[in-house]
Amino acid sequence: MRNMNEQEWLEQFEKGALPNASFHHADHVKMAFLYLQRYPPLEALGRFSSALNRFAATHGKPELYNETITWAFLLLIRERLARAGCSQTWSEFSAGNADLLHWDNSILNKYYRSETLTSELAKRVFLFADKFPEKR
Repeated sequence: MRNMNEQEWLEQFEKGALPNASFHHADHVKMAFLYLQRYPPLEALGRFSSALNRFAATHGKPELYNETITWAFLLLIRERLARAGCSQTWSEFSAGNADLLHWDNSILNKYYRSETLTSELAKRVFLFADKFPEKR
C-alpha cells in the first residue's frame, strides 16, 4: 500500500492483485474499516466477505477464509465506530482500538472457544459467540 491511496488499495484487493505475503491481520482489519466507511453495514459485510473469500482463492488458499472470524471482526469494528459517535480516520481508529489489530491473543478469544473458531462450520457460516467474558 506504500504507493497507493486507500481507494486504490481497496480496488487492488478486490481484484486479488495485492500480494498475499504483504496482507496481514492488521491489513484485514483496515480493509474491513474501509468497507464500513464506504458502504452501509450489511452491504459492507457482503462485499468484504465476498472479496476476502475471492482473495484467499486467488492466492491458492481458499481454506483460510473463515466466515465467523471475518464477520465477527467486521461487526466489532462496526460497534467501535458507532460507540465513537463520530467519523474517524484509520489512524484515529487504529490508535483507539489496538486490541483489534493483534492476531496473536486475538480479541475473539474472549468470545469464542478455539475449537469453535477453527471448525469447518465456522469457516462456512457465521457462528455466534460461545464463550462470554467475565464481568468485573
